[in-house]
Amino acid sequence: QVQVVESGGGLVQAGGSLRLSCAASGRTLRTYAMGWFRQAPGKEREFVAAISVSGSSTYYADSVKGRFTISRDNAKNTEYLQMNTLKPEDTAVYYCVASKTPGLPLLIYQYDYWGQGTQVTVPS
Repeated sequence: QVQVVESGGGLVQAGGSLRLSCAASGRTLRTYAMGWFRQAPGKEREFVAAISVSGSSTYYADSVKGRFTISRDNAKNTEYLQMNTLKPEDTAVYYCVASKTPGLPLLIYQYDYWGQGTQVTVPS
C-alpha cells in the first residue's frame, strides 16, 4: 500500500510560480509511475503530467506544456510539479497519483493511489 500526500499549494498571482511536492510513505515509489491530475470547480478531473519510474520520460497535457515541469527524486520518495507562468485557468485541486502500470499512464483508471489534493488558486 502506498500513501501519497501533496503539499505546496496556495494562492498566487497570474504569471507567478508554485512548486507542488508529493511525499510517499508505506512503500518506495521506485517501482511506480507518478503523475498529477487536477480538478477545477464544476469540471471533470483531468490529466496534467506523468513521469516514468526512472524519471527519464515525461508527458504533459497540452494546456500546461512549456509551463509545468514534473520531476521525481526516488531517493527521497518524492515527486514534484514546478508550475510557472500560472494562469487563472490553472485554478484547481491538484492530485498526486501513483501507478503500477508500466510506461507513462495517462488515464485516471490507470492510477492506483491518489492523494487528498492541494488547492492552487490563481485569481483573474
